[in-house]
Amino acid sequence: MIAADTSTWIAFLEGEPGEDVQLLDKALADRQVVMIPVVLTELLSDPGLPSAVAETLTEIPMIEIEAGYWQRAGALRAKVLSSRRRARLGDALIAQSCVDREIPLLTRDKDFRAFLDAAHLSLFL
Repeated sequence: MIAADTSTWIAFLEGEPGEDVQLLDKALADRQVVMIPVVLTELLSDPGLPSAVAETLTEIPMIEIEAGYWQRAGALRAKVLSSRRRARLGDALIAQSCVDREIPLLTRDKDFRAFLDAAHLSLFL
């Protein structure tokens, strides 16, 4: 299983080249992709997203939020911020979703590197 950040999904949907896009394409073909709730929210927030694409995205199996998720995500963000690194709220929520399920994250967003040490997040940059 693998999950993708919004940056990779956007690149994929726009047909951009990249190793992350190729990995996502293969994982989709193999039915090995799970959707992160926060990523789905970000993608569906695009008013220009075609309804057929939105419907397809919502059909991807969703990572379930486990008990204590919000507390763990807050603690993770605090840990990253205390090391004087950037930790946007959405990124912390995405990282925690992957950490909880031990699922690697495909991303183009280098800000996720801050979560490598703080949470042992597995990244494909």
